[in-house]
Amino acid sequence: MRVARYYSNNDIRTDDILKPIIGPGEFMVKVKKSGICGSDILEYYRKAKMKKLGVSSLILGHEIAGDIIEKSEIIKHLNVGDRVFVSHHVPCFECHYCKQGHHTACDLLHNTNFDPGGFAEYVRVPKINIEKRGVYVLDNNVSYEEAVFIEPLGCVCRAQRLSNIKKGMTVLILGCGTSGLLHVKLAKLRGAKKVIATDINEFRLQKAQEFGADEVFNANRDLSNEIKKINDFKLADIVIVCTGALSAAKQALECAAPGSKIIFFAVPEPGINLEVPINRYWRNEITIMTSYGAAPEDLDEAYNWILSKRINVVDLITHRFPLSKAGEAFRVVCEAGESIKVILDMELD
Repeated sequence: MRVARYYSNNDIRTDDILKPIIGPGEFMVKVKKSGICGSDILEYYRKAKMKKLGVSSLILGHEIAGDIIEKSEIIKHLNVGDRVFVSHHVPCFECHYCKQGHHTACDLLHNTNFDPGGFAEYVRVPKINIEKRGVYVLDNNVSYEEAVFIEPLGCVCRAQRLSNIKKGMTVLILGCGTSGLLHVKLAKLRGAKKVIATDINEFRLQKAQEFGADEVFNANRDLSNEIKKINDFKLADIVIVCTGALSAAKQALECAAPGSKIIFFAVPEPGINLEVPINRYWRNEITIMTSYGAAPEDLDEAYNWILSKRINVVDLITHRFPLSKAGEAFRVVCEAGESIKVILDMELD
């Protein structure tokens, strides 16, 4: 079967490997669509993983939708022909972190995956991913392209649940890629009074307006003053950082109102430290927090938003490429010009 191998952001090669063989309690998915995530182009992150595993390449891809084409006989609740989204990571629900509600800190979640990865014609889904609520049979009204967004929207749902966005709040979103735009839409649906979005890319700022942002600003401006001008001289109640740029992390610290929360949805690369004005934060009870990944309840929420059509995720797709042109697809994602969501469409080859 064909796969796309990742060696670096500038070196993606199509290869042929043996199709996986399912074992007891497992099934095989014929991948129809596979989204390229922003984390897929975090080169430092990918190269660190390759070094840890002692390999020169990876088969990435975790935002998949497809058809079950083969299944173990002991699986009774799923059928060949089912259209599915499959989560690559699942928590155990039993460890200390899961019981505290921190499912994405679970050791099992950090070590589960499907075989070999979503940038492939076929994927073997392990038994544990099935047993731990990692499989969603798609309603007939949910397309493969919509299903690709269940995982990225699930991550957004988790961040907003943890930060507890409520009616009347002013929400600032730094970075208007796929996740930033999903944050814009979801914050509005959760009742935010004002949603402000920033980026250095004018195309993405236009998309933020289309997705419902009340105000957009180029991130090169003096954001704290701009926010005060349009927000009754107050800063933001919730600040969501959706870019790994250090400049954005620093802006987040400057734009947080008393009693606010800053949530780092994306972070700078390892070795970069952030100076926090801790005395001011102490006096104003400002919370700094992080959000990683999505737990099953977050994926449930994401699926329901998509099923209800209240978030039109397909509008975020700007580019579709066949698997054979995965290298070109990665180039578009890395250049971040007039692109938002880029997907590999296995039906185009």
